[in-house]
Amino acid sequence: MDGTATDRFDTSRFEASRNRLASLAYRLLGSAADAEDAVQDAFLHWQAVDRQRIKVPEAWLTKVVTNLCLDRLRSAQARRERTVGAWLPEPLLDGDPMLGPADTFEQRESVSLAVLTLMERLSPLERAVYVLREAFSYSHAGIAEILDITESASQQHLHRARHHITAARRRGGEVDPASARRIVEEFLAAASSGRTERLVALLTDDATAISDGAGLAKTLLQYDTPQRIAAVVRAGFKPTPAKRRFAGGTPAIHYALVNGAPAILFVLGDQVVGAVAFDITNGKITTMRGIAAPTRLARLTEAWRQHEPDTPLIAEW
Repeated sequence: MDGTATDRFDTSRFEASRNRLASLAYRLLGSAADAEDAVQDAFLHWQAVDRQRIKVPEAWLTKVVTNLCLDRLRSAQARRERTVGAWLPEPLLDGDPMLGPADTFEQRESVSLAVLTLMERLSPLERAVYVLREAFSYSHAGIAEILDITESASQQHLHRARHHITAARRRGGEVDPASARRIVEEFLAAASSGRTERLVALLTDDATAISDGAGLAKTLLQYDTPQRIAAVVRAGFKPTPAKRRFAGGTPAIHYALVNGAPAILFVLGDQVVGAVAFDITNGKITTMRGIAAPTRLARLTEAWRQHEPDTPLIAEW
């Protein structure tokens, strides 16, 4: 095989792993854009290395991507940008290959917006061990090899990570898709009609609403009582000329699944201009996450353009 053919073959081997590497990087970083950058950096490493000496390319690439992500998580810039209360994960439309494996409950949960947010409380090593074990089923021996730590250290990191996430995670099991959609439709009907009492009834007593303020605020906007959330939602869902000018027109509102969770998307033409994702437990909404910063909706918009949407819940907001 000549050099050109070898390069094509090696590039094909990398491309065969790209989606898996991207889903790993996304879980570690919570950002599709950063995940794509990490995978591209790994490709540059792959091109530069003597590939004849790599016995197991998949293992080598996993190690490179994981450590590139750890470098990003440890950077001073990341620590400033990802302080608690100032950061939300980037939402992805269900079916996006970057969401990765979804065969088990643990795999699906590890890519939920709730768990991606909770993972911000972990150290970079705890986060890496948790993702490699829960989402990709690596043994502690394999994790130790990837992270250059001992198996005992891997076990300890996993124990701490699970403890932190379990202690803060509201568990109610997986929600029936039809029930989830019904609750979201009831929420939207109440929000658009201004029925505050119905909104309160759809929320748990300890419900939380979080918004990125369309990227205009330095910290996240957070509301913590059903009455306050209902008031904010009622005001926020009332269309006004100023809001339509900000959105660029009159968007339609669609139902969708985002990171496995029920969501509503504000869509203007073929552009997603806002997303609200819901966590639902025992028939009530526990958490709402509103994301409207354009930089965090780019990949979701790209996926939406290739998606065949249902009839909108509201054709013109």
